[in-house]
Amino acid sequence: MSLLQKGHKYNLHNESKNWIQNLALGTETTISHLPLTYRHLPLTYRDVYRKLAAEHISTLQKNNNPLHTHTHSTHQETRLIKSIKTKLKENKAMITCADKGNSLVILPTEKYDSKIADFIRMNDFQTTTKDPTKFFQSQIRRVRNYS
Repeated sequence: MSLLQKGHKYNLHNESKNWIQNLALGTETTISHLPLTYRHLPLTYRDVYRKLAAEHISTLQKNNNPLHTHTHSTHQETRLIKSIKTKLKENKAMITCADKGNSLVILPTEKYDSKIADFIRMNDFQTTTKDPTKFFQSQIRRVRNYS
């Protein structure tokens, strides 16, 4: 219940083992796109930001304890989520947000599909068998190229 009470926007925090290295590489990539000169100083923009980034990354490395990146509660929550997914699949059900409020509802998949079909039918939506995405993307590209 404690996991479900966290709500539908809750996300497990599962960082990769080499997240600091990835951060450093991403930072260097960004810094390499900065302009070279820094007013009339002998340092460049890149040098200034590399020094700042190195200090921050060094602090992160000192404070990073690999034993605590995957806590017991995270493992427990992961097992719970897998168990819930299995039960939903076995019972052909799904979790969705309620119409109003910040609550979740478990519905049989067939009932959900019929509710969607009823909604489309009751509101006089027009359905199509062709995906219009490519058409709209080409129109957007055309407008963007003329700007």
